[in-house]
Amino acid sequence: MSFFKRLKDKLVGNPVEEEKVKEITEEEVAEQKQDEATEPAQIEATIEEVEKVEEVSVTESSIETEIPEEIDQEQLEQQEVQEVALMEEPVEEKKPSAWSITQKFKAGLEKTRNSFTSKVNDLVARYRKVDEDFFEELEDLLLQADVGFETVMELMDKLRFEVQRKNIKDTNGIQTIISEKLVEIYEQGEEDLIELNMQPEGELTVILFVGVNGVGKTTTIGKLAHRLKSQGKTVVLAAGDTFRAGAIDQLQVWGDRVGCEVIKQSEGSDPAAVMYDAIRAAKNRKADVLICDTAGRLQNKVNLMNELEKVHRVISREIPNAPHEVLLALDATTGQNALVQAQTFKEATNVTGIVLTKLDGTAKGGIVLAIRNKLHIPVKFVGLGEKMDDLQPFDAERYVYGLFADGLDKELQNNED
Repeated sequence: MSFFKRLKDKLVGNPVEEEKVKEITEEEVAEQKQDEATEPAQIEATIEEVEKVEEVSVTESSIETEIPEEIDQEQLEQQEVQEVALMEEPVEEKKPSAWSITQKFKAGLEKTRNSFTSKVNDLVARYRKVDEDFFEELEDLLLQADVGFETVMELMDKLRFEVQRKNIKDTNGIQTIISEKLVEIYEQGEEDLIELNMQPEGELTVILFVGVNGVGKTTTIGKLAHRLKSQGKTVVLAAGDTFRAGAIDQLQVWGDRVGCEVIKQSEGSDPAAVMYDAIRAAKNRKADVLICDTAGRLQNKVNLMNELEKVHRVISREIPNAPHEVLLALDATTGQNALVQAQTFKEATNVTGIVLTKLDGTAKGGIVLAIRNKLHIPVKFVGLGEKMDDLQPFDAERYVYGLFADGLDKELQNNED
């Protein structure tokens, strides 16, 4: 399936389902017209009731502290309106949700796009023909975006082969080919990379977070807890970063914010002991997910890695095959330094996925591809902003679209025309 086809499916949705919705809507409109012709008085009464409900809704939303006591009938009418809204919700929100997620990637990668793809656009404008000079300049631009040397070399080989195979002479449509090849490089030989290894219902899933101090690890834990809770999961947090000043309090703030219990001990306690208590507490409360925070003092590498190994052993002893996910939080703004951190933690722990934070704050968003291609660790989540729902599962097509949005939008429009 082509890049444009996959992208369009994600943005537009299923045309067959949309046609069904359209048919149902037309039938409902016909029924409404018939009702209008036979029962005008009843319709007028309904309109008055809806207006009355809307007035009450506006009053309650603007003055939350003053709720009238005698509003039984109005509450019933409000409930009916809400039930209708819930029935209509799947039809109305299915398409916009896919679009809004794509827009998050587009907005989150704006800095990278402004610095990187604007240069690519200039390059395409200056070179009418695809020749070796064009490839050399494109190579430099990709390296500047921290895509990584190995990834760039592989991309250049694929582009040269594709240009030769299709006998491409000019630069029209070259951004589409670049986008397709970048997605291919990221996804090659792998499927369902972004899915968390969640255990069957009734069993506890343990997610261990690792990463150096200052990368946004604790904040990411809070956002992931919020995401899982919104899916109906019961989440418990373990404050295993017992050495950084304020780390326990910071996690407690997030726990209070998202409504999750935080298992903690005093500052300076043994992190492995915290994990032991947290697992027992999560089991007793029949929680679905336990998310564990850890220390990140990379400057004291040997002690840190020994500590992580001990935490891992305690978790595995209490729950066989746990932790089920070891997520490494990396700060995207550090560029190639994030690659070094990933390599270090990979040597000490069995890292199963990357959470790339602050992707919206860097012009070097190409680091995603470098991590995936060099370390063979999937990026499972990316931070695209500061809001609670700005932690998004990584999606290769949406990511590449975010990088090349301006040029791809033009080419997509030309294809549709």
